[in-house]
Amino acid sequence: MAIPIVAAMLADAPVTTILPVMDLARARAFYEEKLGLTPVGFKADGKFAYRCGGGAIVALFPKAGGTKADHTAISFQVADIDAAIKALQGAGVVFEDYDLPGLRTVGHVCVLGAEKAAWFKDTEGNCLCLHEDIGE
Repeated sequence: MAIPIVAAMLADAPVTTILPVMDLARARAFYEEKLGLTPVGFKADGKFAYRCGGGAIVALFPKAGGTKADHTAISFQVADIDAAIKALQGAGVVFEDYDLPGLRTVGHVCVLGAEKAAWFKDTEGNCLCLHEDIGE
């Protein structure tokens, strides 16, 4: 069976993650000063964009109610999760800790199969994650 042309185009397309934010200035300060993302600037539609690895883009857009998602909106793959946590904590990022059935963090880190993960929230309540592949 041949892959439809649209699917093949999307498989190689750069991805933009769009996050709603209540206070754009506050969110920009977090993403730039605490996470160190590289600003691209405002887009014509009012979103503020950041360039990330692999051609990915994170775009923030003002929304009065912000977000209510209970899931991870973005996960950043890192080579050393412990070093990344330490560096982000040094910049003022606060990590979440969980003790739930099937999801327990130790030192902010949870081992999930072939990866380690740690979660934190941005200033707008968006749930963000670091993850490190540890093999199978």
